Amino acid sequence: MQVQRLALPMLAGLVLAASALSGAVQAQGAAEPVRPTSQWQAWQWQTSTPEEQGMDSAALARLVNDGTAHSLDSLLIARHGRIVLDAYYAPYTPEIPHLFNSVTKAVTGTLVAMLLRDGVLDSLDHRMVDFFGDRTIANLDDRKRAITVQSMLDMTSGMAWTEGVEGARPDSLIEWGRNPDAIQFILDRPMAKAPGEAFYYNTGNAQLLAAIINKLTGMSARDYAVTKLFRPLGIAAPYWHSIGPGLTQGGGGLQLAPRDAARIGLLYLHDGEWDGQRLLPTGWVDRIRHAATEMHASSDPSLRYANFFWVMPQRQVVMAVGDRCQLVMLFPALDIVTVVTARDYCSFGKMADEISGAVKSDTALPVNSVGGNQLASALRDIATEKLSTVGAVPETAAAISGKTWRFPANGFNLRALTLHLTDQPAHYELETATPVTTLAGPIGLDGAYRLGQPTALGVMALRGTWQDNQTFAIDLRLVGGDTDRRWLLSFDGGKARLSGKDRFGGVVQVDADAPGAR
Repeated sequence: MQVQRLALPMLAGLVLAASALSGAVQAQGAAEPVRPTSQWQAWQWQTSTPEEQGMDSAALARLVNDGTAHSLDSLLIARHGRIVLDAYYAPYTPEIPHLFNSVTKAVTGTLVAMLLRDGVLDSLDHRMVDFFGDRTIANLDDRKRAITVQSMLDMTSGMAWTEGVEGARPDSLIEWGRNPDAIQFILDRPMAKAPGEAFYYNTGNAQLLAAIINKLTGMSARDYAVTKLFRPLGIAAPYWHSIGPGLTQGGGGLQLAPRDAARIGLLYLHDGEWDGQRLLPTGWVDRIRHAATEMHASSDPSLRYANFFWVMPQRQVVMAVGDRCQLVMLFPALDIVTVVTARDYCSFGKMADEISGAVKSDTALPVNSVGGNQLASALRDIATEKLSTVGAVPETAAAISGKTWRFPANGFNLRALTLHLTDQPAHYELETATPVTTLAGPIGLDGAYRLGQPTALGVMALRGTWQDNQTFAIDLRLVGGDTDRRWLLSFDGGKARLSGKDRFGGVVQVDADAPGAR
């Protein structure tokens, strides 16, 4: 299935070494599933060959190879609590946290569940407006007064909202991003339906719940998560974007290492229990597994939704889903957790079928040397960056090197760009418009990305190639982010034109002002 643009409200678009798994020993039965223990916080993932957990290495090798065509950054599969596949596609590496986009919603929902377990939240039927009595809310009618915590968790709040889930322009997200008061903007939305009547994918629901967490605990959702969720699961305090002082971005912006995201998946696979303690209230996970809210997705009418999770009932798969194929995918019947990070859309159904299809037994399989070698080869291949074609360096390179090109307002959010193409090493400086930020780092001129220093948004990586004597192509990748950019910078005498596509696929073309030396 191809679901378009599960966008998060961050509109600034700029901005293990693979181990061979062929050395299995013959086993007579599947190893005991790994369960949380009193040492879980210090515990590190155990690894296993696929065959030891009843899975086929050759099938996983095909899955790894297919990931290249779908712009995957990583693919992790754990069965019975042991990692059988841990793949990283260069230049992404496991120590770089990855932006999980709307998978964040599932984490926000998990925090709501913890409030309910602890009695800090009295009921999921608590009305939304009761938490915002300090605000004057526009379009306040009986339908809006009836919005509950549960209807927000199920995306059935009924508020009018256009997010572009099926490919339309995400007008509500764009307008929200321009509004100085993110919470007021959501509260003021008119109603399209009565709560509970219909599914509307609306990131505003998650943002209101993050604000409610703040009101009930006196802590940001991020700080509350560190105390109640991440620390018990042994996850180091992650970066999680905020939309203002003390207010965490409830619907996106969470960065996690894939192995840490898999721990959250394991919590749900174990019905909300961890280290002998119940972190989630009884029935929370079961309600998700039996999700009843129909999503009415044109590409897969069977999709259901509950508590910020997606469910494919026919495949018995539960998912936390983020824009551009960020996935935490659970197979309860198979005892499998899968984590995917990527930079493009993917078919959830195809992914689920290929993973479940790799399961051949509930007990250990014989050693599969051929399949193990295929998988080891695939892992080595994706860990090596593929170089782009590099054109001849024209005289134009020296003429433009060191000059700063300034741009009027544009869809790239780019204010200025300087390329130092004749220096060793080559490097760049760019300035974004909103907020005004200067970024600098190396640029690869040999067909390979050069990674800069880590930033709050990830690791910026650039490579540049000459398309012809007048056109320089710049490939930008936010390693650990969710999208790639390609800019074409064309020169004609003393003029320069920058062209490419924005985050939403719109064509952008902007002429630079007269250049000057820095």
